[in-house]
Amino acid sequence: MKKCLLGIVFFVSYFLNAQLTDLARLEYSFIPKNNSEDQYTRIRALVNYPIEVKEDSYFVVGGEYNRIFLNLNDKYPFNTSFLETITVIDLNFAYTYKMNDIWRVAYSISPRLASTLNKKLTKDDFFLNGGVFFIKDRTKAKDIAKPYRLILGLTYNTTAGIPFPLPLISYFRQMNEKWSYTVGVPKMNLKYAFSPEKNLQSFVGLDGYFAHLQRPETVNGDQVDNISLSLIVAGLGYEYQFTKHLVWYTYGGYTLRLNNVLRNKDRDNVFTLDNINAFYLRTGIKFKI
Repeated sequence: MKKCLLGIVFFVSYFLNAQLTDLARLEYSFIPKNNSEDQYTRIRALVNYPIEVKEDSYFVVGGEYNRIFLNLNDKYPFNTSFLETITVIDLNFAYTYKMNDIWRVAYSISPRLASTLNKKLTKDDFFLNGGVFFIKDRTKAKDIAKPYRLILGLTYNTTAGIPFPLPLISYFRQMNEKWSYTVGVPKMNLKYAFSPEKNLQSFVGLDGYFAHLQRPETVNGDQVDNISLSLIVAGLGYEYQFTKHLVWYTYGGYTLRLNNVLRNKDRDNVFTLDNINAFYLRTGIKFKI
């Protein structure tokens, strides 16, 4: 069950944090390992381009590039050169339209390459993500004292290990001009707006990745074929809106759960690279709808 939830978390985190609102994003993440020279860094770039098919209906095509540097400088009982860098590339295709005056539906499919890219590509380097989402957006409604947005969905991910979709729910509520909150997966927050351009928020969120190792090593008598990182993070975030669409953001906090694991072909845990909680930083700039 942990392996199943891990894969779903990764896809849902991507879809809700980026694809619904972001047209472009450039981001840097950093996690140092406690009492160690090891560290995890990630460079992330994302572009989405909406094409209007007809009124209130759009086809969205885009892509996301992640370059992950593990920087394993400690001594390990095996050669770590086979997993120094990891590349994750998504192609994103989505279609969204209004079902009626209240509900919008969105369909998404995202072929993914997630690999160390140090040998020739094979089918094990490729994954497939997808989902269907129903969105009730009343954030602009004039007849509601406390505007809200509800997202209900089903997600499918080939890294999850379950051959059928799993449910998703996310709920946003604007309490007044200053306060709002979001509950659900992959992120919950409580946000305070100093002004229309500046806000501060407390948050709990999920992050991570899953990738194939093209040069597997034997560790503890078992061959490792995959690597995964799963995070639960809590902290504070700050956003500054330069223009209506251009936003700079930074999130800092501490991991409530961190698990960086080498896995065999059945995705069982073979060797834990790190499971000690640490500081977390994510910052970047985005162009949003």
